[in-house]
Amino acid sequence: MASHQPATMKAWLYSSATGGLEKNLQLNLNAPQPRQPLFKNEILVEVISMSVNPADAKLPELGFVAKALISTPASPGLDYCGRVVATGTVVDSVRIGEIIFGKLEKPTKFGTLGQYVVVTHEDCASLPDGVDPDHAAAIGTAGLTAYQSIVPYVKAGSKVFINGGSGGVGTFGIQIAKNAGCHVTTTCSAPNVSLCQELGADDVIDYKTTDVYQELVARGQIFDLVVDNAGTPLNLYKDSANFLKPEGIFEQVGGPMSFSGTATVASNMLLPSFLGGGKRPYHFFVAKNSHDDLAEIGRLMKEGKIRAVIDSIFEYEDAPRAFEKLKTGRARGKIVVHVTKKP
Repeated sequence: MASHQPATMKAWLYSSATGGLEKNLQLNLNAPQPRQPLFKNEILVEVISMSVNPADAKLPELGFVAKALISTPASPGLDYCGRVVATGTVVDSVRIGEIIFGKLEKPTKFGTLGQYVVVTHEDCASLPDGVDPDHAAAIGTAGLTAYQSIVPYVKAGSKVFINGGSGGVGTFGIQIAKNAGCHVTTTCSAPNVSLCQELGADDVIDYKTTDVYQELVARGQIFDLVVDNAGTPLNLYKDSANFLKPEGIFEQVGGPMSFSGTATVASNMLLPSFLGGGKRPYHFFVAKNSHDDLAEIGRLMKEGKIRAVIDSIFEYEDAPRAFEKLKTGRARGKIVVHVTKKP
């Protein structure tokens, strides 16, 4: 049921991202809360912890495009773990005071770097006993992306290549693929080889000292699935028939936010094989919010079958530094920000 809430909240806000989002965030201790009263199927959540994703910065930095999608001032952030403080009239899947985790359906004016957010049933799952809210806050985008880009396409014994194994999606992906019984090959730089191996990777390629494409070609058509979190080398999909099985699938998850990167994705999606395009099925992957998938990832975490790899944790007053760290491109796993006090 709905309950009375203060009209304001604390929130890190941006009105422009010129020069970088991290340089434009301003802390407002009296920012307006999300719309009230709630719609009948909505849940108001006080955020305990959130985690940052590349898209949280990339979208605001698109300038006029971003302003057309999100009114400002706005708070960035999609992923969260928090406590339920109010519910719409038909919500019966959670109770007030319960701790839940998940991700917002899409970027919004009221992101998870604000104290309160509004979600629905598909955007959340209950926090399992024994799982730290910081770890649950790391699941959201990265966990759903890894789970949905791998699990539907593999079976025990499948061979999976994960391009980019040490970031948020990659660290979850290695573990999820191994839990599904797959053989996992991944890429990372030398300092992260041991991490990828600890997570279960069977074979790790150092992309800084090895030509990734040539290394894959040398192995032949052995892979059932490629999950490309990195987007480089740019020719990876077009030449994937040299290492993907004829029935293999190429999932494009991430890539450089540049003209060449965008042009490559467009070409991969639109150029037919007889005109020089790739010869394997190509999916540009976008995660879909799913209560059931979030609950399953939470269950795997509770049972110790997967874990969140946390690179660093920032207190709320230091939130801009979380984006500074994200932009270095050297985070091992996820970056978390504390928003309110943990239970």
